[in-house]
Amino acid sequence: MLKVSFIEKNKKIIIIGLIKRNFYKLYLINYILFLYKKKKKIKSKLDNLIYYIKFFSKKIKKNEEIIRNYSSFLKEKLKINLFFIKKIKNKIFEIIIKIPNLPFEEVQKKVLYILYKREIINNYKNKIYHWELGEKFKLFSTKKGAIISGNGFNVFFNKGALLQRSLIQFFLEKNISSGYMEYILPYIVNINSVYGTGQIPDKKYQMYNINYDNLYLIPTGEVPLINIFQKTIFKESELPIKATTYTSCFRRESGSYGSKVRGLNRLHQFDKVEIIQISTCKDSYLSFNDMVNHIKSLLRSLNLPFRIIRLCGKDLGFTSALTYDFEVYSPGQKKWLEVSSVSNCTNFQSNRLKLRYRTFDGKIKLCHTLNGSSLAIPRIISAILENNQYKNYIIIPKVLIKYMKIDKIF
Repeated sequence: MLKVSFIEKNKKIIIIGLIKRNFYKLYLINYILFLYKKKKKIKSKLDNLIYYIKFFSKKIKKNEEIIRNYSSFLKEKLKINLFFIKKIKNKIFEIIIKIPNLPFEEVQKKVLYILYKREIINNYKNKIYHWELGEKFKLFSTKKGAIISGNGFNVFFNKGALLQRSLIQFFLEKNISSGYMEYILPYIVNINSVYGTGQIPDKKYQMYNINYDNLYLIPTGEVPLINIFQKTIFKESELPIKATTYTSCFRRESGSYGSKVRGLNRLHQFDKVEIIQISTCKDSYLSFNDMVNHIKSLLRSLNLPFRIIRLCGKDLGFTSALTYDFEVYSPGQKKWLEVSSVSNCTNFQSNRLKLRYRTFDGKIKLCHTLNGSSLAIPRIISAILENNQYKNYIIIPKVLIKYMKIDKIF
């Protein structure tokens, strides 16, 4: 969430940034500033009222009825002005939570920028789709998932379940060895948690809501992982904080399922390993590059063809100022599939979460938060199956053999 004081001082920069994101409700910025100016005028009156109330309170004696009455009159005016201040604050809050984060300067308005591309050639020519491989080698079934729950759900079994479990273990171990502390977290969170990380109001209808209790199934492990640290003031020497978790993720994504969306490409429930960092405002770019290099090393270890894309302004997530997408190539489908997004959210989430740090010289500043998938399991599985397939078997990536105890799936 942007700070009103920041908007007041940087109106032109904010408008340029919002236009870059294709956010054109710029009248909201003017309305916020109008309300903020109005609030400051009322605040000035409040200060005067408080001064005179204190002044007359000292003068009141038993027989000074006029002064007593005037003091009571001032107190009534104080209550009225406090009511108006609260009303304006609520209105500003209602508007400002709908405004997305500002993109970094290097983010372009429209053009996706490919930063890195790694290709691997598998000479086997008769490649088939991963959902056909899943059926052929008895690894998973979206049909069984649909019988149990509906379209967009999947059942892993046999060596498919083993492959998923092995990937989770591999990713967690790599994350931990890179300094990330592991957490096991709730999959159900309250409204404050999804507000704090910016899913509300932006993605309210993409989440599963447990109406009776006003709770939400998590759309990503980022939500509970970052909320561990809400209302914390770190010492600067304690940052960056690095944390990781494995969770199931739940997303409604209504309207996104059809004949063109098959297999493991998009599911209502899927498993993912997540990493986050909490950094100082001056070091968040270093944290971002650290996370990007970490994800790159994971994909290299799996020997998959992948590319890194810097998202343009219109494709940035609501809370992100800079996002790199990692996409693996699916030779069966002949297209690139996103398996990770690494995002620098600057102080946008921290402002909501009251997540701060004390600098070496004693100042209190908002932290910067960063998140990344490390990695999304279903699409990684589809890429492994399609890239490593041969007529009668699928090769297991070398780094997974110690977990699976096999080198091929027959």
